[in-house]
Amino acid sequence: MVLALAIFVFTYIFIAGARLPFLKLDRPGGALLGAVLMVVCGVVTPAEVFNHSEDPARHAIDADTIVLLLGMMLLAAYLSQAAFFRTAGAWAVRRARTPQVLLVAVTFISGALSAFLVNDTVCLMLTPLVLATVEEAKLPPVPYLLAVCMGSNSGSVATFTGNPQNMLIQGASGLPYSTFAAYMALPAILSTAIVAGALLFLFRYDLPVFRFEPRPPPPPVDRGLLALTMVVLAGVVGAFFLGLPMSWSALAGAACVMALSRREPREALDRVDWVLLLFFSSLFVVVYGVNKHGWAEEIRLLFAPMMQGPAWKETLGFAGLTLVASNLFSNVPFVMLARSWVPTLQNVELGWHVLALGSTLAGNLTLVGSVANLIVFEAARGKVNMTFMNYLRVGLPVTLISFVAGLAVLLAEHALF
Repeated sequence: MVLALAIFVFTYIFIAGARLPFLKLDRPGGALLGAVLMVVCGVVTPAEVFNHSEDPARHAIDADTIVLLLGMMLLAAYLSQAAFFRTAGAWAVRRARTPQVLLVAVTFISGALSAFLVNDTVCLMLTPLVLATVEEAKLPPVPYLLAVCMGSNSGSVATFTGNPQNMLIQGASGLPYSTFAAYMALPAILSTAIVAGALLFLFRYDLPVFRFEPRPPPPPVDRGLLALTMVVLAGVVGAFFLGLPMSWSALAGAACVMALSRREPREALDRVDWVLLLFFSSLFVVVYGVNKHGWAEEIRLLFAPMMQGPAWKETLGFAGLTLVASNLFSNVPFVMLARSWVPTLQNVELGWHVLALGSTLAGNLTLVGSVANLIVFEAARGKVNMTFMNYLRVGLPVTLISFVAGLAVLLAEHALF
């Protein structure tokens, strides 16, 4: 049905960040309109949208991914209420004695937290603290803000719960959490180290050489809530490694904290990014409509010449396509589309790993390549004016070097193990 492709292209205009003069829609609004058009025009039935069919292949929305994202957001919200993020940031600031060490510390803390918590949430929590710290120390804010978002993107490669696109890959691939983390941990660590090193080099003339003694006031920590949430989060991650259902493990953990914290749940619920969940649900419907009528396969065949030949050439072609397309269409929508392509590759497991690596590190290339980037620089609006080209000057070398290095590690791991 040509109508399905037309709605898909119309939706992707908004997802790619473009604007139509007669419609003032952003990405979530464009995705929602596309989903509604899919149903109104008869491409997708309401029963398929609401997963009423007993056949899982006729379920438009991947409920497991939505539930997993909701559960992790709630756990991050309770960590925020307990002042975990402010405490972690203050700890790093107290131990940094030079601007250079502080830059490295911010990069790795952002990456480490994003390995287990959703990177968008980590950026939202860390940005105000970093801004306050650099203002007090009279340091240029741009390199430290880049450390937050780029470190977060790189570190989130490590696990299925690091970012939304990895959650999508988990739902489609069925790979165990432990196996995925075993392969992706080293590329994530290496990519984060490259981000830190590149920022130190690119901003070597902007960072003053002196020792400072920043003394951020200790945040008021809710020790009881922090201990409860950390214990539950450790149990949730343990459940992931044991192979229990990830979505319900995360939501059960969030419900446990909600029941035992003796706090009104509304504050945590208000911190959930409901717009992001709506965006995901709408995209699921749009991509399902395209898949239903065979257009996803037609799109794959369009790019097939890039991936012909032996397995190594196919992998490199798919990696390059992922890097470019994730910036043209945004990483989450591309992953939704490309999930049906990976099973056709010669090395399927490597294909899932390459899709996760490429779609995530692609977020460091441009300002609009990742939601995490937009969160950081929107929070800094009024203090920092980051343009597309200024970001690209840093993002291009950082992304290319980290992507090539991460891909080389992945290929070596698969060759050895």
